[in-house]
Amino acid sequence: MLVLLEGLVSFLFVLMSCVIGIANGPHNMAFFYDQEVQDRVAENGLITKEQIKHNYNLFKLCGILPYFIFVIMAVYVINGARGFLEPFIQTTIILMTEGILDRLFIDWYWVNHTKAWIIPGTEDLRPYINKKAWTRKLIGTVIGFPIISAIIAGALSLIWK
Repeated sequence: MLVLLEGLVSFLFVLMSCVIGIANGPHNMAFFYDQEVQDRVAENGLITKEQIKHNYNLFKLCGILPYFIFVIMAVYVINGARGFLEPFIQTTIILMTEGILDRLFIDWYWVNHTKAWIIPGTEDLRPYINKKAWTRKLIGTVIGFPIISAIIAGALSLIWK
């Protein structure tokens, strides 16, 4: 039960990163959009391609890195997991909880069904996350997160005894 709560907290890390990221306009997180949208946003002068790249790197540093640090601390410090299997299972549950909430709430609902993520001049390119892209992201979550969990658990099983 605790790992589900930790998955919810990790989702809140991602959610807050997005809230902060779009606070001054969704164009500031254009790196999440397809290349066609990124090109249009740059053409319309809302943001430069260099700024898109800078914002992506900033998001990785301030959004993704704290997220993974939290997951590792939750599993190894709060939960006291050791070895490979226990951390792998806990990390997978946390990442999958966050990932499924991200796919459903952020990608499917917030980005595609609200006005919060609409970038002026790109409305004709909606939905920003079409069914094919959403399915690809969902499959990436379901397959990729256990792989990431295995890498984390494998590496840390050598360090955290």
